[in-house]
Amino acid sequence: MTEVTDAVASWQHDGGPVQLHPGDLGWAWRLGGPDLARDVRVWRDDGQVVAVGLVDGDGLIRMGVAPSVDEDEQLASRLLADLSDPARGVLPTGNACVEARAGSALRGLLTARGWLEDESWTPLSRDLTDAVEACELRVEVGSAHDAATLASDHASEHESDRESDRVSDWVSDRVEVQRASFETSTFTGSRWHLMAAASPYKRARCLVGYDRDGTAVATVTVWSAGPGRPGLLEPLGVHRDHRGRRYGTAISLAAAAALREMGASSATVCTPSSNVVGVATYVSAGFRALPAVTDFRRPS
Repeated sequence: MTEVTDAVASWQHDGGPVQLHPGDLGWAWRLGGPDLARDVRVWRDDGQVVAVGLVDGDGLIRMGVAPSVDEDEQLASRLLADLSDPARGVLPTGNACVEARAGSALRGLLTARGWLEDESWTPLSRDLTDAVEACELRVEVGSAHDAATLASDHASEHESDRESDRVSDWVSDRVEVQRASFETSTFTGSRWHLMAAASPYKRARCLVGYDRDGTAVATVTVWSAGPGRPGLLEPLGVHRDHRGRRYGTAISLAAAAALREMGASSATVCTPSSNVVGVATYVSAGFRALPAVTDFRRPS
């Protein structure tokens, strides 16, 4: 999987589409490596990875395409054939959708072959050349080092015990806010550990924002694709009991600052266009809304 995530990371560039990111693969890793491997589709040309798909939910595949083959009609025809025929094992029978924000040749073929417009998404991006303004929350940051701290066999000394307790409390806050931000969330401490132990998380951070009373109110995970490349916010949430206080804007600023510190050239995110409040929140944190893009639904 390292080869795949490295390839996807190398395809990220400023001015390009907000397509499948190594952070998407990293977030999916919370369900476990075997499940992720089952849901990933890889296309190669002369042994090189040129396209990757992540099956995300029933009948949806999120595509990443190498910029070098953006206009490759032959590859686009191959992808379309695989996406169209359930017997090829890429998408199931019945309802099927493709998130294809990159690959102009593929997008053109999907339209030409009668695939229909589906859900609309708004990509947003914030340039990180300049410093990011401070946010109004106290922010605690967790990294792969923290996961290693909890997994260490050397936590018997007093200082190690204190550090382990601190990280354990932080993970509990991270999980609690995630679950309180998304009604259908199944996030757990165990799933955080699976995600944090995986290779993509070596270039990621989880942030938890606390209000003046020390209550955890917002969270976000940020993913780097390497220095000089766009980073990704995935996911970001505000505790349902603490909304309407601009905590979404605050944690978005903290996320952008964290990515800048990690060397990212920009911070990116994509949210359903119907989520008007979400789009406005990112814009208020200095993100620029880009033209909306739609998924493609396979014709029946």
